[in-house]
Amino acid sequence: MGVVSQDAIKQFQALIDQIDEPLKKTFQNIHQGYPTESLVRFLKAREWNVAKAHKMLVDCLNWRIQNEIDNILAKPILPVDLYRALRDSHLIGMSGYSKEGLPVLAIGVGLSTFDKASVHYYVQSHIQINEYRDRVILPSATRKYGRHISTCIKILDMTGLKLSALSQIKLLTVISTIDDLNYPEKTNTYYIVNAPYIFSACWKVVKPLLQERTRRKIQVLQGCGRDELLKIMDYASLPHFCVRESSGSSRHSKNGTDDCFSLDHSFHQELFNYIKQQSLSLEPIAPIKQCSFHVDVPDPDPKGTKIVMTIESELHKLGDQNGLCHSIDDLKINGDSDGRKKWSVI
Repeated sequence: MGVVSQDAIKQFQALIDQIDEPLKKTFQNIHQGYPTESLVRFLKAREWNVAKAHKMLVDCLNWRIQNEIDNILAKPILPVDLYRALRDSHLIGMSGYSKEGLPVLAIGVGLSTFDKASVHYYVQSHIQINEYRDRVILPSATRKYGRHISTCIKILDMTGLKLSALSQIKLLTVISTIDDLNYPEKTNTYYIVNAPYIFSACWKVVKPLLQERTRRKIQVLQGCGRDELLKIMDYASLPHFCVRESSGSSRHSKNGTDDCFSLDHSFHQELFNYIKQQSLSLEPIAPIKQCSFHVDVPDPDPKGTKIVMTIESELHKLGDQNGLCHSIDDLKINGDSDGRKKWSVI
């Protein structure tokens, strides 16, 4: 790390030393004993501009306090049938670790429907997985592998991606905005597998809009990506949709324990039980009730808005070519009446 970088870290640290105690307390849940490394993540996200990184981190800390993010792992999504419905419609899981000890998160982009619950349940679930990754999975990996591990690998399965994905863009924008502003630089590499034509068409126009730092993290693999992924992880850590010889549904495997998206998979069982135990320790007397956890979502970055509009435009073009396109107004999840790109979880 160069002299300029070290100077930036020192300046940033001096500014953070001056923040109020409540902000320092929630910062501890972010850095998990590695404050300097966390400062570096925010500096990278703002191209090493100390003032911008400082604002980004302070905004993140205030967001955590205002939305009680430190307690979100004590807020179970109940009943179990509702949580299972979330898992069946927002396909995400953890399949293992890379050879370097990085957790491998799998995401079924193409077959996620987000149609089994209200938006705020999906947001709550996503943030809980983020917090569980950062507070439980990554510290455990750090201890296991004897070195600080602060990032993960994400494998995005595009199986089943259709033009109807247009209806999910707004929710995905909410989720990506939360990640960009509050969990920056937590993913080492994104691997895209089982990509159909619709993805290739969108990727061609979106790729030039991405920052170089982001583009370097994204690798589009041929087919299910098995051979390439085996270079960085063992066979046992491959997601179920990367094991097969040819493409097919990423939603089905021999049994629930093989399917890392399933609630029956060990990752989700451990996550669900952890949250349930945390809720009991926080409120041992009060009964656990079904409720959702509302989170305020800041405006997306203008660059992110441009990317979303580009994807919408490209999907419209593809739909027009096939006579399948619907009005974008019929597909909005949420937005202001004047059409501004402002998101809130309702």
